[in-house]
Amino acid sequence: MKSFKIISLSFLTMISAATYAQEFDANLQLRPRFEYRNGYKNLMPNGENATSFVSQRSRINFNFSQERLKTKLTIQNVRTWGDVATTTAADKNAISVFEAWAQYDLSSEWSTRIGRQVIAYDNQRIFGEIDWSQQGQSHDAALISFHPKNHQLDLGVALNANAENLLEPKTPYTTNYKTMQYAWYHTQLNKIGMSLLFLNTGYQFQKTPTDLAVDYKQTFGTYLTFKEKKWDTNLGIYGQSGKTATKKVNALYAGAYVGYAFTEQFKAGLGHEFLSGKDQDDSSLDNKSFTPIFGTNHALNGFMDYFYVGNHQNNVGLNDTYLKLNYTSNKWQFALIPHYFNAPSIVLDTDGSKMNAYLGTEIDFTTTYTVQKDIVASAGYSQIFGSSTLERVKNLTNAAQTNNWVWVMVSFSPRIFTLK
Repeated sequence: MKSFKIISLSFLTMISAATYAQEFDANLQLRPRFEYRNGYKNLMPNGENATSFVSQRSRINFNFSQERLKTKLTIQNVRTWGDVATTTAADKNAISVFEAWAQYDLSSEWSTRIGRQVIAYDNQRIFGEIDWSQQGQSHDAALISFHPKNHQLDLGVALNANAENLLEPKTPYTTNYKTMQYAWYHTQLNKIGMSLLFLNTGYQFQKTPTDLAVDYKQTFGTYLTFKEKKWDTNLGIYGQSGKTATKKVNALYAGAYVGYAFTEQFKAGLGHEFLSGKDQDDSSLDNKSFTPIFGTNHALNGFMDYFYVGNHQNNVGLNDTYLKLNYTSNKWQFALIPHYFNAPSIVLDTDGSKMNAYLGTEIDFTTTYTVQKDIVASAGYSQIFGSSTLERVKNLTNAAQTNNWVWVMVSFSPRIFTLK
């Protein structure tokens, strides 16, 4: 709280000292969430018990702008209820900086931004905020943007280190990416939106006991959208090349979705995603499994997070066919999303025989109620019906028959004050 007061007073001092047009606002987000996990992220082993807990995000956002300058500072605390004693003198996770950036508009078409910031584009398949995660995702990066009418070109760079070193470290390596460069271009052609992305990420690895090296992986592709009256469709195609820890990368992603609004309240859509993988009888050293890099993967491939949410990397890939049903009524929103999962690559049983490609079916149901403008309550229930092939992919031999997940969340987002 003392830190909040100091930061607030600093901003107020800047405002009172200046004599030209400026604006400052502060807003708060408190987001407690209850979860019941009985097979979340992985099939529940027989004999184990489900768990439940409450996590909470507490954020405060400061936004300041004057003429060509814009700044943002977001600080947050992420906690699990009970992770420290009621009489503790210090918090377990303390306070962290989620965003801290400054943006300067060089002209009406050019701007630059530097500092810790959210990088999110298109449907967030490759770059995303991961807002479902209580801590979210942000990058320390520098960005220059060119944005004339109907066009936008963003160029970004980042360089990470584990400390302010005097010499290049021999060990340990940087667990985050070491370096990143990307170019993202978007244009709107009537009802068609087109984005092009090229991303180069360099990851450190321990080449020898006393030598670190960096290998670079490239992710590139396009994302297309088409919206007309009741239709809402998109198509994404991405490839990956380069190296990861001396292994060649050769992977592919393709996803498509077609949605239609039958009424103002009811919408339905059908989609499919393919993420390449590697056959388990493939003896090559190449990495053929597509990695969504910084994507908001919780929003895709099922809310139970069995795939690509800190798991299923360098694996057999995924085919995900899904249906989206959405209904809105006044302050209520309802969504039902069934998923049908298959492995596009060969999965071998313990005896070396090929297994059925079917991984399982997941059903996700969510509901949201807007209490008022800055209070939103939401809840969800998900259940997955996993196959023996999924057990094999998840390295389990005796999974429980019932695997489900329940959550309830309330988000409070009041604006504290605004000064102009």
